[in-house]
Amino acid sequence: MMWKKAEKILKEKGMSIYRLSKITGIPDNTLRNYRSKHSDPSFTNACKIADALNISLDELRDGGEQNEHIN
Repeated sequence: MMWKKAEKILKEKGMSIYRLSKITGIPDNTLRNYRSKHSDPSFTNACKIADALNISLDELRDGGEQNEHIN
């Protein structure tokens, strides 16, 4: 789940879940469910979170690490 990366960036920016909620329009209880791993964000919500944190969706999804592909 992408929440580890989101939480790291929130901390770096000094941004709360409440503030992220206001920026994205995603209810804060929904964001808290993502944090507690009760659910994963929809594609739309993942995009909103990435945009609010000013990172790419790929960075959010995989924590910015390069995935190895087997050919």
